[in-house]
Amino acid sequence: MELSNLRPAKGAVKKSKRIARGTGSGHGGTSTRGHKGDKARSGFKNKRNFEGGQMPLQMRLPKRGFKNFNRVAYVPLNLSRLQEIAEKYSVSIIDMDFLVREGIVNKGDLIKILAHGEITTALTVTAHGASEKASEAITTAGGSVNLVK
Repeated sequence: MELSNLRPAKGAVKKSKRIARGTGSGHGGTSTRGHKGDKARSGFKNKRNFEGGQMPLQMRLPKRGFKNFNRVAYVPLNLSRLQEIAEKYSVSIIDMDFLVREGIVNKGDLIKILAHGEITTALTVTAHGASEKASEAITTAGGSVNLVK
């Protein structure tokens, strides 16, 4: 056996289909594309979710859900998180400018203080909202809560 004698296994290589080369080729006439219609034309591309003209499934199903455009989305800050921030940066005043400067919240965010966790340091907190329990816990620890609109 030499390199010049090497051949692929029998049946491994098939002849390519020569389309549109006359009726004698067996692939002339409609060139294996059937008769007429979109799929017989050049440039045909099937659209996503196209069901042959039938009303598509996503249009037949009822619409669901509701998006309340009046909803106000707050960024929650728990008491435990405020305690961590106070200890880490050794501050007693936490306001929007400080939180944005340290990268804790984004500039346009609305902040709400929530009562999860405990607070031991006296903090002056400025936020857009605070739960009753959270503001009570902050005042009990000797701090104060200022609400901004």
